[in-house]
Amino acid sequence: MTEYDYWKIFPKMPRKVTIGDITVRDGFQHEEKFISTPAKIFYLEELIFAGCRDIEVTNLGNPYLMPQFRDAEELLTHMRSDLFKKRCAKNDVNYDDITLTAITIREAAVDRAIELRNKGIGPDRLLMMVSTEEEHHFANSGTTLPAYWKEAERCIQKCNDAGMIMCGTVSTIWGSPIGGATDLKDAVEFTKRWLEIGAHDIEHADHDGSASSPDVYRYFSMILDEIPNTDLHLAHFHETKRVASASILATLQAGITRYEATLGGLGGQPANFLDDCPVKGTGEYYYEDPRYVGLVTLEDTLVQIDEMDIEHGYDVDRILWIGKKLEKTIGRKLRSEAVINGRTLKEGHPRFARPGLKKLKEKFGEKPGQKLPADWADHANLSEKYTAS
Repeated sequence: MTEYDYWKIFPKMPRKVTIGDITVRDGFQHEEKFISTPAKIFYLEELIFAGCRDIEVTNLGNPYLMPQFRDAEELLTHMRSDLFKKRCAKNDVNYDDITLTAITIREAAVDRAIELRNKGIGPDRLLMMVSTEEEHHFANSGTTLPAYWKEAERCIQKCNDAGMIMCGTVSTIWGSPIGGATDLKDAVEFTKRWLEIGAHDIEHADHDGSASSPDVYRYFSMILDEIPNTDLHLAHFHETKRVASASILATLQAGITRYEATLGGLGGQPANFLDDCPVKGTGEYYYEDPRYVGLVTLEDTLVQIDEMDIEHGYDVDRILWIGKKLEKTIGRKLRSEAVINGRTLKEGHPRFARPGLKKLKEKFGEKPGQKLPADWADHANLSEKYTAS
C-alpha cells in the first residue's frame, strides 16, 4: 500500500524552520547602482517587522572594493539606536531576538567589527568564507586556502573574545563557476574544520546555482550523518537554472531547518560597476547574463514553505508587499513569481468566477455542490484492467 503521509516518507523533514534574510548585504552587493542608506534602513526594518530575526546588515570589507557598503557604520548605528528599539517594541518585536550579521571576509574586516563592537554598534555575528575549489576561493579572498584557514582561526578567537560569534561558510559544494566539478566529501571535511577551529555555525552555500536536488539531498544527509545538530547548519542557494526550489525541498527532506534568501532573488558576485564608475569588486563577472544570477527569492521560498504547513514565523502577505516596494527601489521587475501572482488561497478568487452558474444549476434541477449526475453511483466502479498492478 502506498504511504501518502509526506512526513512518514521523509521523517527527518522539519515542522518548523528559520529563514534569515540577506537582501541588504548579498542582494544589494550585486547592484550596479548605489542603494540609498534610507532605503537600506527601510528594508532592514520592514523585514524584521515582518518576522525576520536573522538578518545580514552589511559588509565590513574595504569600501574601495565594494562601495555599495560605504554606509556600513551608519546602518549598524541605526540598528543599535534607541529609535529602532522603540520601533521594534511598537511592532511587538523583541529586540533581543534579533541577530545582526556583518560579512568580514578578511581579518581587517574582523578587526573593524571589533572596533565597532567596542563603540557599542558592532554586529552580533560575523561571517568568513572558504570555497572547496581554490581558484574560486582566491577570487573571493585574494589568498590561498591554507593561509586563509590560519587567518580564520585567528579571527574566530578575536571574534569570540569580543563577544561575537563567527559563521563559517563553505562554498562550491556542488561545483565551481571557475574550476568546475567538486567533491562533496571536501565540503563535509571543510565543515568539520570550521567547527574544529571554533565557528559557531556553518553556511552551506551553492553560490552559482550548480546544485541538483539529488546531490543536495545526498550532501545534507552526509552532513547530518556526521554532525546531526541542525542548529549548526544553514542552507544558502543561488538561482541560475530555475531549479532552486527543488533544492529547498530536497534540503527539507534531508532534515535541515535553517535557510536564507533575498527579496526578489537579488544577489550574486559583488558589482564591478557602481552608478557611473567602474569599481574593483571581485573582478570580472563569471556569467554571461545578469538576469540569471541571484539567490532564491524570499517571497517564493516563504510561499513554498507556508503552503507545506511548515512553521516559519513570517507575515507572508507583508513580505509580498515589501517585495513589490523593492521592485520600485531597484527599478526593474525582479524574480519573485509570488509577488506577481500572490499566494494560493484556499478560499480561491471568487472575483474571477463567470456569472450564471447558480441559475444554470437550478434550471437543470441540480443541487448546490452537486458534481455528478443524480442517477450515477456514489463511486466509480472500474474494471480490473485499470486496477490490476
